[in-house]
Amino acid sequence: MKKNFKKAAALTLCAAMSVTMLAGCGGKSEDGGSESGKTTLTFGIWDENQRPAMEQLVEAYQKENENVTIEIQLTPYKGGEYWTKLEAAATGGKAPDVFWLNVLHLDSYVEGGILADMTDAIGGSDINDSFPEALVNNYVRDGKNYAVPKDFDTNALWYNKEIFDKAGVAYPTDDMTYEDLVKTAEDLKAAGLDDGVYPFACPVDFQTWYYQTVYANGGYILNDDKTETGYDDPKTQEGIQCWIDMIDKELSPSAAALAETSADAMFEGGQTAMNFAGSYMVPEYAGNDAIADKIDCVEIPTFNGIEDNCINGLGYAVYEGSKNKEAAIDFAIWLGSAEAQKIQGETGVVISARTDAQEYFAKSNPDYNLAAYTNHADIAYPLPVCNVAAELYDLEATYLQKAYNGEQPLADVCKELKAEADALLAK
Repeated sequence: MKKNFKKAAALTLCAAMSVTMLAGCGGKSEDGGSESGKTTLTFGIWDENQRPAMEQLVEAYQKENENVTIEIQLTPYKGGEYWTKLEAAATGGKAPDVFWLNVLHLDSYVEGGILADMTDAIGGSDINDSFPEALVNNYVRDGKNYAVPKDFDTNALWYNKEIFDKAGVAYPTDDMTYEDLVKTAEDLKAAGLDDGVYPFACPVDFQTWYYQTVYANGGYILNDDKTETGYDDPKTQEGIQCWIDMIDKELSPSAAALAETSADAMFEGGQTAMNFAGSYMVPEYAGNDAIADKIDCVEIPTFNGIEDNCINGLGYAVYEGSKNKEAAIDFAIWLGSAEAQKIQGETGVVISARTDAQEYFAKSNPDYNLAAYTNHADIAYPLPVCNVAAELYDLEATYLQKAYNGEQPLADVCKELKAEADALLAK
């Protein structure tokens, strides 16, 4: 989520591309067909953990459409490799026909002319009526829809039952408030945790921590027309300060410590009793033998009596330059069908975006209260995005780290941050 792509930049990007991203099957013709008469589509993804689910989807679609062959092309997300290769491929006219897209890159990719307009196809399907409105609108710009929602991630509060039991403190519950969270953390600290163990963790993390409380408090990050930031709004600052307060009370490791060792790593290492985590962390937590049978999760605590959860996710986009654009759009629309979303959901790797398929994630691992992620997804807050979102997030993290570290008061930091962020938006 660190790379921004604009049309001007696209024209100068190197057209070189790895074999993984560009190579087609043997006998593939220049027009995207093949010598056998079948249409061949390429499908770009980045997560090895999801490859089996994507293979199941491809198999199911090909069974129903025998004239189509689909090749999965996996490029790792780490270090921006996926986006770098995708952009280079698009510059050379060789991007995958269908590919994963997150909301962060949408604006710059629309501006760059990379994405096919799927408005009519989506309008002719049941997608608008079968997905949360916020997820569909994530991919709409100027009335045009550029992707089919694939999955989404929300956040939950995880806790280590072994640490709680040893401290004699009651487990967190689905109906907790922020004040309850602080009180639970204070009770854990008062009980005397082992050396190096903290009740909670408060990293400088926008999606999983402070955006949730900023929104629930009535603050904002971007105004409606994306011309100004809200960092100077007292309500915004209150939604950030609440986490700094927990650090100041030593209920969390320092921001400097969390910058070196992630909150997830600390929780998995038994160094924190509680942690916020996105739904994408469930496979990792469940696969960690050191903690898998000691943990569970509940809903994110409310803030000022308001459900506070951020929602983000992926969509299936179609390359505007595809030689088989009609077939690619058909495949993308099918990926949003009840059949496809059920196949994906039952793997338990991600939460399927389709409303009637979200339950499969919650049921995928009965050892955990995974419904905590889906119970209020319909009212979760979407991430603020714009065509310089990646730069804005980086700028935000750089400045807020000073407040979290105690180097400057949050109000002063936010004043400086707003000036530079607004200038960035004005470019």
